[in-house]
Amino acid sequence: MTGLRCRTSETFKVAKEEEQEPRSDDGKVEDEEAEEKQRKVGEEDEHCEQKENDSNKQESTVRVSKRPSALSTVQRVLRVLFGCLAAVACGTLYAAYLSAFHERKFWFSMRQEVERELTFQGGSAIYYYYYKHMLAATSFDRAFFELMKDDRTVAGQTINAVERLSLYPEVITSYIYRVSGSQDMVEPIYFYVGTVLALQAVYATALFACSWLMSGTWVAGVLTVAWYVISRPDATKVEQAVPLRENWALPYYACQVAALTGFLCNNIGLVAELFCYLTMSATTLTFLLVWEHSHYVLFVQAFCLFLLDSLDLVPPRKLSDIHKVYVSSLLMAFFFHFHKMALLGSPLLSLLIGSRLARYLQQKMKKGPLVARVMKLFLHFHLVFTTGITFNYLIKKVVPVSESEFVLKFLEVKFGLNATNDFVSNFLACQESLQSPGQDLFLRLTQASVLPFYLLVLAVCGVSALQAVYTRLSQATQSSERRPEDGHVGERPEVVYHVLHTLIFGGLTLLFNGMKYFWTPYMCAFAAFGVCSPDLWMTVFRWLKVKSVHPVVLSFILSIGVPSIIGFSLWQEYCPRVLTDLSDLEVFYDPDAAKMISWIRTHLPAAAVFAGSPQLLGAIKSGSGAAVTSLPLHSDADMLRRSEDTYQIYSMRSAEEVYKILTSRKANYMIVEESLCNDFTPDRGCRIKDLLDVANGHVVHDNGETYAFSRHRRFCHEIKTNRSPYTNYFTRVFCNRSYHVYRVNAVISFQY
Repeated sequence: MTGLRCRTSETFKVAKEEEQEPRSDDGKVEDEEAEEKQRKVGEEDEHCEQKENDSNKQESTVRVSKRPSALSTVQRVLRVLFGCLAAVACGTLYAAYLSAFHERKFWFSMRQEVERELTFQGGSAIYYYYYKHMLAATSFDRAFFELMKDDRTVAGQTINAVERLSLYPEVITSYIYRVSGSQDMVEPIYFYVGTVLALQAVYATALFACSWLMSGTWVAGVLTVAWYVISRPDATKVEQAVPLRENWALPYYACQVAALTGFLCNNIGLVAELFCYLTMSATTLTFLLVWEHSHYVLFVQAFCLFLLDSLDLVPPRKLSDIHKVYVSSLLMAFFFHFHKMALLGSPLLSLLIGSRLARYLQQKMKKGPLVARVMKLFLHFHLVFTTGITFNYLIKKVVPVSESEFVLKFLEVKFGLNATNDFVSNFLACQESLQSPGQDLFLRLTQASVLPFYLLVLAVCGVSALQAVYTRLSQATQSSERRPEDGHVGERPEVVYHVLHTLIFGGLTLLFNGMKYFWTPYMCAFAAFGVCSPDLWMTVFRWLKVKSVHPVVLSFILSIGVPSIIGFSLWQEYCPRVLTDLSDLEVFYDPDAAKMISWIRTHLPAAAVFAGSPQLLGAIKSGSGAAVTSLPLHSDADMLRRSEDTYQIYSMRSAEEVYKILTSRKANYMIVEESLCNDFTPDRGCRIKDLLDVANGHVVHDNGETYAFSRHRRFCHEIKTNRSPYTNYFTRVFCNRSYHVYRVNAVISFQY
């Protein structure tokens, strides 16, 4: 159209010139008018030519832009495809390595069934017992009903084992084993172990995806898995005991964190956002179902998101959607856990209610000048925590939660606020996972280069986040579009979330050694994101005002070169060590325990009830199916008190006192372990017999002096002398180098 108008004006110009040729010089006025018209026509022609050139440029730009758009789409698809293949490959290789390590360490395929179950250390074999029970029952429905009314595990008690021990992993795994027809292809124990190891592959893949989403390159995911494998003694417990609840739960939590990371991204599409939301919903519910402590972990996560929202770093719409996920998952978990009151009294629900109420009362919290917003922010914190604590207090008054009292006592002992003789509190304080970590943890992480890079990345992201917070609070003008050379990594909500996430879990790790299994994996992911992210390098170059080389080019080079150097050094140093772990292993084998369990299965009645250490009783229950006096549950106050009673066989009590305690717990047989009775480890006050002596008042420590007040010698030593009065109450029926089994006499025979 522009070209047509221009050609028309040119034709009109030629016609005018032809009409003006025969005019005479006398018509000056007419000539002036004609010149004026010609001048206007010329200007119109120039304007038309300029428009035509501009339109041609725009058309050429559109044609050129269409080609890179299609090319960039293909590149994006290929990048995602190769990244997904790399993630799956890393997870699969890690699971294969764990499988080989497990087989090599325990010689699993060469053991008998009893010996295989003994490899489930730390009392975790009790979970495998319920898996076997589900498979041995005539129907799945009947087996599930028996678990809800279980009176054959703890003597004298009928418990809901599904709710008490969080047995949904075993329930679901046994159901899949039944319906999939795997009975003819694989043994039940291999299916169980294989499921746990497969979940570890999911764990590694989720960490890969988490670092990939933050950095934009799957190279960060590969580096994350490499660091995770190198630091696996401080990142996972799967090598210690397979059936532990953490080994089932943490892979789902990693998937939930990866989905949350993608959901918080600003440049995410609608379809991807919906996928992340659905994934986050499913994994949050699963995480709550498979582990009894999961709501505490989600409380830490919700607190990080609360800080993001308070500092105006996350859109309110997204935070509202995440809160819906939390509330719906808590309510569904409350239903599936048979109205477990601990979920209603959880700090997670209290925080959600407090933040929602405070937001309703402070609708203009994010408006106003800097000083006003800071004051509103402190008021917001006060409202949230006051409301949350009040709600939690009222809930626990209306619905008593049994676990709260002994947890508070333990925390008092842990932080030195109160000295007590209580066995349960001191016993929990002596658990390795609840003690402060040693320097060897940080030394291992430093040698693997994880900790130094994590601290550098944390410093850059933390300072950038503080700048972003100041900008938001001061309401300074912000550009709606960020250029690559701007380098504002601290304004990305998913990055700031991981800053807070790793900081809080790192602080908890300084207090409790067991929290390292939450901190180390995400420290690996966060450090890998930092060294592979062009945004982080651009942030550093913007601060340094680099001008010699273009910052975008330099950041791109460093985001590839630095991880390549790190990966090469890790491969050269740690690859031989990882492979050596498969060849030089100390084989775990406990023949004395296997012989004792085999003897129990063949010589004692099925109705026998055993007393002993909870860790051993878990193996007894799994291997023989006999009832026990207590279970290895450190989060159950009643089980801890029952364990204290059965531990009295290692105290300085008389035969009559121990006999009365065991008969009150319905015990028919008692097992004395040489490892506990003759524990010669350096006295730190954490040996079982030391804790019992303090709790019973038989030993008192005063100003560095120790005073003993017991009239009796240690029971576990004296009973092995086979003299009266011990033979009046107990009869030895089995013994080997490690274990002594005694029958608790139903009829007391007095022999002198």
